[in-house]
Amino acid sequence: MKSYRLVPGHGLAGLTVQDRDEPEPGRGQIVVRMRANSIGFRDLMVLADNYPLPITPGVVPGCEGVGEVVAVGEDVGRVKVGDRVAAAVFPRWHDGPFRRDNAAQLGTMIDGVLTEYAVLSEDGVVHIPEHLSYEEAATLPLAAVTAWNALTAGGAPRPGWTVLTLGSGAVSLFTLRFAKLAGARVIVTTSSAAKAERLRALGADEVINYRESPQWWQDVRTLTDDLGAERVVDPSGPLEQSLKSVAVSGEVALVGRWLSGAEGAKPLDPAVLFGAGAVLRRVATGSRAHFTELNRAIAAHRVRPVIDRVFPFDEVPDAFRYVQSGGGFGKVVISHD
Repeated sequence: MKSYRLVPGHGLAGLTVQDRDEPEPGRGQIVVRMRANSIGFRDLMVLADNYPLPITPGVVPGCEGVGEVVAVGEDVGRVKVGDRVAAAVFPRWHDGPFRRDNAAQLGTMIDGVLTEYAVLSEDGVVHIPEHLSYEEAATLPLAAVTAWNALTAGGAPRPGWTVLTLGSGAVSLFTLRFAKLAGARVIVTTSSAAKAERLRALGADEVINYRESPQWWQDVRTLTDDLGAERVVDPSGPLEQSLKSVAVSGEVALVGRWLSGAEGAKPLDPAVLFGAGAVLRRVATGSRAHFTELNRAIAAHRVRPVIDRVFPFDEVPDAFRYVQSGGGFGKVVISHD
């Protein structure tokens, strides 16, 4: 079988393909024939060794993958041969809070899923919705779980609430879809008229072009009669503007570690944090329980993810270059078929 391997810090030059024997499952393990993966900005950070978690040299990269169970080890009871499953990004984080002892992540600390066959713990996978193709389901493990956690772990949005999400990246696209299912009014920021049109087609109630309106928090205040948004999902920053956009007693879900937005932005003034009168919650993807919950919602509402482009498995480096070029809309998917 073929597997991608990486040497962290070398970018695409550190990404190689190796031939290995097909694996056998141990006790409590399963073998999944991978059928699709997806990649994004997080994977570029891993390649550059610019990621918050440690990266094991020679690790199989990729944390988003789905496929078919082709073998099971002893004492496996959650899945069976033939099941369609998705790997959880944090396979040891089953439920409850995120802790150091469940922080092992696919594609960084332990082998990921950019491979033809993956050995996974039976406890580290979930069944995927029946109406989704493998390519569609591959978009869920990172961005969709993150969006679900950001929206629901602090209390699900109520009908009539205003939800603000920043940018048109994958997390924001899923946030938009899930918030609309909850009956929320959704405001999205973006950088172009073309993307604004697509966001409105997906259900966005208001779209703010942050290039035309650099102090976009003022627009949010105007659109909410100066009350602010009850929930802000911030994957990109600047965090200061998110805090100025949130309603008193609302919540800012901080996705990732970019506390001040673009490089060169001024440090966050503690007075802004205090003055927001809101909760600031750090979001690190989500647990298997989060993944299971969002799959129920996706299945019930027949949600279909937005896919930007599909690459074959042997063109993964080209897929990374495409992600690096920016400007896409939706997830970039790797197909094994």
